[in-house]
Amino acid sequence: MPTTDRVHEAVAAVYRSESRRVLATLIRLLGDFDLAEDALHEAFRAALEQWPRDGVPANPRAWLVSAGRFKAIDNLRRLARFDALDETGARAEVAVDGRAAWADEEGIEDDRFRLIFTCCHPALSADAQVALTLREVCGLITEEIARAFLTPAPTLAQRIVRAKAKIRQARIPYEVPAREELPARLDAVLRVVCLVFNEGYAASSGPAVTRHDLSAEAIRLGRLLVELLPEPEAIGLLALMLLHDSRRAARASASGDLVLLEDQDRALWDREQIAEGVGLVERALSSHPVGPYAIQVAIAAVHAKASSSAATDWAEIVGLYDVLLQTVPSPVIELNRAVAVAMRDGPATGLALVEAILDRGELKDYRLAHAARADFCRRLGRTADARASYERALALTEQEPERRFLERRLAELRT
Repeated sequence: MPTTDRVHEAVAAVYRSESRRVLATLIRLLGDFDLAEDALHEAFRAALEQWPRDGVPANPRAWLVSAGRFKAIDNLRRLARFDALDETGARAEVAVDGRAAWADEEGIEDDRFRLIFTCCHPALSADAQVALTLREVCGLITEEIARAFLTPAPTLAQRIVRAKAKIRQARIPYEVPAREELPARLDAVLRVVCLVFNEGYAASSGPAVTRHDLSAEAIRLGRLLVELLPEPEAIGLLALMLLHDSRRAARASASGDLVLLEDQDRALWDREQIAEGVGLVERALSSHPVGPYAIQVAIAAVHAKASSSAATDWAEIVGLYDVLLQTVPSPVIELNRAVAVAMRDGPATGLALVEAILDRGELKDYRLAHAARADFCRRLGRTADARASYERALALTEQEPERRFLERRLAELRT
């Protein structure tokens, strides 16, 4: 019999890998976010009690779904005895129905896809769509989402609460929309999938540069979207994620430290992912007008094809950023363009552009803007200015490898 410690480790591992899938299925079965979240916690509590005695089941996800579902039904029926309005009893009967549905493996596998369309329903505000998807589909805690989007945690928490209430009150269905409704719903879903990937590609906090669970889930969702609706922008986003994810092995050292793009060992880049991504780029760029994801993936493809940072066609990248800014004006895109301009024309030119962005105040709390200014000042020998910007970037940074990188830069300036 495995030791209690080993079983607890197994439960923790299952929670990390399966909890969001279990939650998505419980939402489908129970029809309510809060009820499903309570059921999820009850199921894992039961696992901690029973698995040390009975052993880890062969299919932990199915065990947890079943345990959570029946505990929720028991709780609803218990409450129904004291509920004069009989609403709780009705919810219990809904939860009992559809045994074939909760045993359907194909349905369970697609539950997270249904959930993301629910979270991105047009009845919800754009901010609520993002917050709810990252919380419910991806399992980020409220504080992590708040840090990622520079929003106070209480504000973010209220946004999630209101979104759940809206779904319940408006009876928003838990389903993939009909094909004729998909194009109108696609933009919001693509935006949210992209944000999920970004959090996995460059974690906003924590001990690692990346969170492969999130980036892998975003790519899986991207593949499902392309299969369901092979529109150019869906194809472009999938290609963009594949090309960025191809660098994952080179983005951190063996000790977990951050490695900048210009210093990465490109032999570690995943050539199969690059080949797939580049093939998708051609499909995404074949339509007109070209959308923002297709332009972004064109930029990523220039990087992917270059043998080194010095061999990169920075002029082409700057030109693509010019087109992207015309399509979707954004200070973050301006910042990325400024970095490309600095690679083409030198740090002084890039510094002038970054300082103009910071002077407008739009990115005053964006760590990467201050880090870019610090790097340009360092290259120009403006040590005091570089130190001040590195310190500002460090104060805004939650990810541990990024903090260590900034601290090393500061230490170098003191010697």
